[in-house]
Amino acid sequence: MSTKRDYYEVLGVAKDVGADEVKKAFRKLARQYHPDVNKASDAESRFKEINEAYEVLSDDQKRAAYDRYGHSSMGSGPGGPGAGFEGFGDINDIFSEFFGGFARTAGAQQRRSPRRGADLRYDIRLEFAEAVFGAQKEIEVVRNETCQRCTGNGSEPGTSPQRCKTCNGTGEVRRMQQSILGSFVNVTTCPTCGGNGEVISVPCKECGGRRQVRRTRKIAVNIPAGVDNGTQIRLNGEGEPGGNGGPAGNLYVVVNVAPHAYFRRKENDIIVELPINIAQAALGDEIEVPTIDGKDRLAIPPGTQSGTVFRIKGKGVPHLRRTARGDEVVLITVTVPPALTAEQRRLFQELAKTLGHDVIPQQEKGFFEKFRDAIGL
Repeated sequence: MSTKRDYYEVLGVAKDVGADEVKKAFRKLARQYHPDVNKASDAESRFKEINEAYEVLSDDQKRAAYDRYGHSSMGSGPGGPGAGFEGFGDINDIFSEFFGGFARTAGAQQRRSPRRGADLRYDIRLEFAEAVFGAQKEIEVVRNETCQRCTGNGSEPGTSPQRCKTCNGTGEVRRMQQSILGSFVNVTTCPTCGGNGEVISVPCKECGGRRQVRRTRKIAVNIPAGVDNGTQIRLNGEGEPGGNGGPAGNLYVVVNVAPHAYFRRKENDIIVELPINIAQAALGDEIEVPTIDGKDRLAIPPGTQSGTVFRIKGKGVPHLRRTARGDEVVLITVTVPPALTAEQRRLFQELAKTLGHDVIPQQEKGFFEKFRDAIGL
């Protein structure tokens, strides 16, 4: 006894419906159960069953024989129902309409929709003071630009691109392919026009049909006060041009700051190491201190130890896009003269008699610990 379902039941139609209703039901089910769309485990077998039913019910002679004798009237050879989709126009129409048409529409829209241009990067080197106070710089950037001669269409003025004859302007080529499930529509980018849908018969003399040219542009860059290594300055619209009327990309200027002879930076503070002699440390003094703004005065109290840290408020680096500034951190080091005159030696010997010879281990932070704390190491 046959285990096949009734063909009318497979398509979900009554036995007295016309050919148009049969076709309509088939097209609906074919879309629903095609294996490329339906990932259910039985989708492929259902799809073959639907195709087999339609192949019989869409043919007047086969349908009449089926109505009279049932499944026993259908052959099981290579040309029998469900053997394949070769020469089967309706299933090809469905593939073309549903799969090929969808791919063509999505692909064509994607290629012809406005596209944003690529971003560019430019690395700029600044002096320490330029990074602190900001600067105006002029840079040269090599980039693609829309060709002015052809206004970006690639054709010599007086001519225009022509519709591609290979794809008829769609930008895609459709080819029928056979598989065990039948005929499929394979949609690929047109090899002639590259998906543009048009070809350039008379290329522009300036860009050679490429629609863009390479140019070197001078661009003014405003460096804000307080930038540091790695800071990125974005220049909107100064990158590569967009496609199909899309916006241009951006240019990112990346900052690299040259080291200073004696200033070091820790966030928004500027650190400077300042040596003083033994007499200044012991007796105190008022000394001249270099800052990024110029010379300043600093009072050294008597008994200042090596490693002592002083802060000069507001002499550091400005906070980006703010008026506040960091401080200058002055790290004091007490130096010992490498050589003494006879008079200096006599005086130190007299002083040594009053200071004694005992050496006591230091319990508080030493010079190197204070130095590391000051610069954040």
